[in-house]
Amino acid sequence: MELQLQPTIFADAWLMSFAPVVDARGHFVRTFCAASLAVRGLESRFVQHSMSHSSRMGTLRGLHFQHEPHDEVKIVRCLAGAIYDVIVDLRPASPTFKRWQAFNLSRENALQLYVPKGFAIGFQSLTDDADVSYMISTPYVQSAARGVRFDDPAFDIDWPLPVSSILDRDRHWPDFAA
Repeated sequence: MELQLQPTIFADAWLMSFAPVVDARGHFVRTFCAASLAVRGLESRFVQHSMSHSSRMGTLRGLHFQHEPHDEVKIVRCLAGAIYDVIVDLRPASPTFKRWQAFNLSRENALQLYVPKGFAIGFQSLTDDADVSYMISTPYVQSAARGVRFDDPAFDIDWPLPVSSILDRDRHWPDFAA
């Protein structure tokens, strides 16, 4: 049940998986191990666990982040259905500044995404009834909540479906200014 980390285009964002133990009953998998993360120098302390449910395929949530000093690490997993999860590097000093990468997370593939501080994150549901779990390293602070628009030309994100549902707040974030 050892943690397996697959690299992304970002030096410190990881696609995470755990090998299940399979027997006649089904399978067992450890979905989180603080020691496995800590030994790799990754955040291992998570103070909040949140979930979202998107009823309709095409629902878009994000792109969200918290401004310093309340920036956060997240581990994201899709528990039901499937999502197209996008992260955007918003760290001006990073060699991957303003680049994005998308990941298909689903109940079936059981992949998790480790998102470091300094990234915006959002997703689009690829199925009806998509449930998403977020482990978060820093408490939510409403005054630190920020976002970037899903269709901001600074990022040119290629979303797989037409948007069926989105909050007005997420639709109307201002253009990104570095």
